[in-house]
Amino acid sequence: MAMKILALDTALNACSVAISEEGTIRAFCHEERSRGHAETLLPLIKTLMAEAQITFDDLDLIAVSVGPGTFTGLRIGLSAARGLSLASGTPCIGVTTLEALAASVKPEIAMGRPIVATADARRKEIYMQSFTYQEKDIFPSQLIKAEAVPIESAGQVLPQDPFVVLGSGAQLLMDAGKIQPETCEILDLDSNPDARLIAAIAEKRGLPPKGTPPPAPVYLRKPDAKLPGGIDPASKT
Repeated sequence: MAMKILALDTALNACSVAISEEGTIRAFCHEERSRGHAETLLPLIKTLMAEAQITFDDLDLIAVSVGPGTFTGLRIGLSAARGLSLASGTPCIGVTTLEALAASVKPEIAMGRPIVATADARRKEIYMQSFTYQEKDIFPSQLIKAEAVPIESAGQVLPQDPFVVLGSGAQLLMDAGKIQPETCEILDLDSNPDARLIAAIAEKRGLPPKGTPPPAPVYLRKPDAKLPGGIDPASKT
């Protein structure tokens, strides 16, 4: 089904927005930033919608990265996507951060090797998930579920066969001696999700069934900060 899709990501250290129509990118912006997502995102969406000459009523689908990532970044992206979805009546779906990162690895780069997508989770941990290309896959399929893994324990969940790795956790694994150059290739690819790939993944999935709940954030661990009284911020909506 040919669709007009608004895709966005603020999960890690970038603000990325893409608008696609029938699989073609009509407008796109990808800014690396560790803060300021809240002030940047909605004006950027408005500018790109005008550039693409697409109104919110024209949209068939909104896609947003749902994590893992920073708690603030995830909430900014999800709040914007869900708000626009509610206001326009457009369905909204979520794409995980690590899935979007893995999708940036083309089959000819992977060459049959597993793909390990990573993100620095801080506190000496890494968000990590392994993927592989199956026959005729457009995007790689997951091998294991995403986890927040202590760097010291990463060797227990890394593939045993030669693999490729990307993301902000890759160098951390190398520095800790958990991966070796002779069995692992660190790919020089963007360590932040690309909204164009989020749009492409959403196009492949198609519209969600009616009544599907809005996407929720993927939290793989509790937040660093606590509200007064020890309340977990992730539990507040």
